[in-house]
Amino acid sequence: MKTKIVYCIPSLYSPGGMERVVSLKANYLADNLNYDITIIITDGKDKKPFYDLSSSIKVINLDINYNELYGKSLPKKAFGYFQKQYLYKKKLKKTLCKIRPDITISTLRREINFINSIDDGSIKVGEIHFNKANYRDFKNEKVFSFIQKIVTHFWMGKLIKELKQLGKFVVLSHEDKQKWTELDNITVIHNPLSFFPEKKSSCTSQQVIAVGRYMPEKGFDLLINAWNIVNKKHPEWKLRIFGDGMRKELESQVKSLSLSNSCILEYPTTNISDKYIESSIFVLSSRHEGFGMVITEAMACGVPPIAFTCPCGPREIIKDGTDGLLVENGNIMDLANKICYLIENDEIRKNMGKSARINVERFKIENIAMQWKELFDTLLKTKNEANINY
Repeated sequence: MKTKIVYCIPSLYSPGGMERVVSLKANYLADNLNYDITIIITDGKDKKPFYDLSSSIKVINLDINYNELYGKSLPKKAFGYFQKQYLYKKKLKKTLCKIRPDITISTLRREINFINSIDDGSIKVGEIHFNKANYRDFKNEKVFSFIQKIVTHFWMGKLIKELKQLGKFVVLSHEDKQKWTELDNITVIHNPLSFFPEKKSSCTSQQVIAVGRYMPEKGFDLLINAWNIVNKKHPEWKLRIFGDGMRKELESQVKSLSLSNSCILEYPTTNISDKYIESSIFVLSSRHEGFGMVITEAMACGVPPIAFTCPCGPREIIKDGTDGLLVENGNIMDLANKICYLIENDEIRKNMGKSARINVERFKIENIAMQWKELFDTLLKTKNEANINY
């Protein structure tokens, strides 16, 4: 009999990192390790998953529609949230009790607040796609700062209480693991590579690439300021940033710096590996990350990365000076200088690209999936032994 695994995630239609990772892992577990996989979502009814899913994977949409709350006033949003939480808990409990999974995995979204109370017989596991410092950090310009701090403290305290009850809590980096001092049920499993193409970059094109959502945490405003310095030295080079979100703000910045010809704001694409291969340098300018999967993607394509030493991920992925370069977090001038260094040193750039492709193989899906399998096996063995002893 197949082991049943259930993933709980808000939606699958978005081109986000969490959606990509869950889809990738679910596909491999279903097709290569013969798990029975179900993905339960709350939003995005009638919307097609952005990433392809195995035909053997079942997707159940509980049709809660938390997205309806966006744009509403704080009181209406709070009231609506509690209503939807009640409905979500009721529907999720009914669904899990029907499926009877062996293991239920929460991506630490709304269900983490009540999933331990659902008595469906499954082992509950949490996997976080953020780092602790930037998770459940309540910020609202319309609310006094001291109230924000009180809410954040209460919210995090409630989360810790729930995490302690999990069979296992999985984080993405050893750096982040050290932050969760309250927990003793924590382990580290890195994000897997999304792909490892046969083709690789020659690192000869005059193009730099960056990838991510157009949001403040991705630091593209910092990258554009750095590129303004680079462009003065190397006007023949282009920077292409693939993503979407706060596009108008970045377009305005590019225009104000007269960079429209050398800094191109591209839209998301499903063939991002081709875009990496067309480039010679990758840059991650994030203020913080959960892991930094785009770094590993670029490295898999033979593109040397340059990244801020932001929390968390880059320092565990990049071997500074060997397969990429690390930059003091937030230092725009240092970032510009490192980009110029790789532009001006062809052989170093090419050799770093070759090393990047070799060193990143440790993140291949077959390696990461086996770590998950070992975790599942251990949890189920412990549960069975406890039942026998009981």
